[in-house]
Amino acid sequence: MKVKSILVSQPKPESDKSPYLDLAKKCNIKIDFRPFIHIEGVTGIDFRKERIAILDHTAIILTSRNAVDHFFRMCVEMRVTVPENMKYFCISESTAYYLQKYVQYRKRKIFHGKQTFTDLVDILKKHKGEIFLLPCSDRYKEEIPDVLDELKLNYTKAIMYKTVCSDLSDLANVNFDILVFFSPSGIKSLFQNFPKFKQNKTRIAAFGPTTAKAVKEAGLNLDIHAPTTKFPSMTMALEDYIIKINKVK
Repeated sequence: MKVKSILVSQPKPESDKSPYLDLAKKCNIKIDFRPFIHIEGVTGIDFRKERIAILDHTAIILTSRNAVDHFFRMCVEMRVTVPENMKYFCISESTAYYLQKYVQYRKRKIFHGKQTFTDLVDILKKHKGEIFLLPCSDRYKEEIPDVLDELKLNYTKAIMYKTVCSDLSDLANVNFDILVFFSPSGIKSLFQNFPKFKQNKTRIAAFGPTTAKAVKEAGLNLDIHAPTTKFPSMTMALEDYIIKINKVK
């Protein structure tokens, strides 16, 4: 069955220069975007119940832009002024640069890895004397606290935002040939919105091993998977599948 339409469970790209838009043009298909999940901040009132004192910490570990935004939002809500000597350990250079939204970059002690949390390990080892705060969501990656425990670091896990299923009720009578997912939360949202969902002829694409696992555990067939050695990006995996099914030249 040919592919004519795809729903990507992410926000629509802000720029016209998107590999998904290039794919739509190249293969003459329709690609829509719709986030299946969204982020909501934990309120200052709820955060106070955790009895976490931000200023008891000397360093902040930031694993995403969401972590950056919600850390500083919480500081405002808690009326906390972050001292200039606070150290920041960021998962990537782009996350580190994002800090400029809130602090004067050149005047702060900022460290960063390349892209994954394991890249930070060697840097964290050199700062074992710090008291770390880890701003995170309610669905954090287990590997992060596992690594911090293994390094025997003094840290506090602080849930400052939550991953929430979006309302997709307007899609009840809309069908797509391929649904593309990027997290287990997206699969959860699918069934929370449509408890009686049947895959039928719909193809499922999943990015990452945990998403692929969630697809299978939900009783769905996984048709397209990335990243792989051959297809490091989702758009590459989709293109290969569509070219074969649609017999695109």
